[in-house]
Amino acid sequence: MTSIEFTYSLNQLSGVLKPFAMKLTRDLDDANDLLQDTMVKAFTNQDKFTEGTNLKAWLYTIMKNTFITNYQKMVRRATFVDTTDNLHYINSSGSLIENSVYGDFAMDDIYKAIDKLDDIFSVPFLLYYRGFKYHEIADRLSIPIGTVKNRIHIARKYLKEDLSVYKHVN
Repeated sequence: MTSIEFTYSLNQLSGVLKPFAMKLTRDLDDANDLLQDTMVKAFTNQDKFTEGTNLKAWLYTIMKNTFITNYQKMVRRATFVDTTDNLHYINSSGSLIENSVYGDFAMDDIYKAIDKLDDIFSVPFLLYYRGFKYHEIADRLSIPIGTVKNRIHIARKYLKEDLSVYKHVN
């Protein structure tokens, strides 16, 4: 793909990427900045794009990674090092002391809700929760990957309904 063709393809896909940028940033100016950063990175790394692969997916990946990197930089900027004898990292937005009892109650409710699920839903859900990929769960349970995705989706739906009391808790 020539540089002109690549640039034309980037321009064509920029309209498709803007809603994704808005979804990530939830701010029009930040979304425009993210879109611009993505296009600049794509153009400067044109040589890393393999012709014949999905350009749109490549751009989505660049945008997502750029967003994550920018977010991590922002968090690091808002954190400072406490130079007292304890040497703790403290978030500069203030201190928050929280009673862990509330979290214990919530976790108990979550485990009870998971226990209420049928095994066909809870087993794939717990495997996914523990970090297994869909294909790994499908192989382990000897079921199609679509079935794994469906069962995890249904488990989430049931858990969301069962734990609706926590919907507005921060």
